[in-house]
Amino acid sequence: MPEQNYPEYRKQLRSLMGRLSRELPGPIGAFGQLHTQAMADGALSTQTKELIALGIAIAVRCEGCLAYHVYNCLEAGATRPEILETIGVAVAMGGGPSSVYGCEAFQALEQYTAMSENSGV
Repeated sequence: MPEQNYPEYRKQLRSLMGRLSRELPGPIGAFGQLHTQAMADGALSTQTKELIALGIAIAVRCEGCLAYHVYNCLEAGATRPEILETIGVAVAMGGGPSSVYGCEAFQALEQYTAMSENSGV
C-alpha cells in the first residue's frame, strides 16, 4: 500500500471543499454549519467529540475523514495516547477492515506529529 501523505491530502481536500462550497453554497455551507455546531464545546468537549469522530472515521473507512480528524484531534489538545486508544476502540468496534484504517490513522498521526515537531508548532 503506498503511503498517503495526510497533511498534503488534507490540504487538497480543503481546497476542493472551498471550490465546491463556492459552486454549491447551500448544502456545503449547511454541512459546514452542522459540523461547527456539532463540534463546539458543550456537555462534551471539542476534544472528546473529535476523538469520537476519529473513531467513526476508522469504523466507516473514510480516508479523507482520517486526514481531517487526526489533525483536529491534535488541534483540540488530544494526546498521542488518547488518539491511540481511540484507534483501539474503533478497531474493536469495526473488526478487520477497521484495523487497516486504524493503521492509516496511525500513519496520519505520525505525519502530523513529525510536522509539528519540525515546525515548532
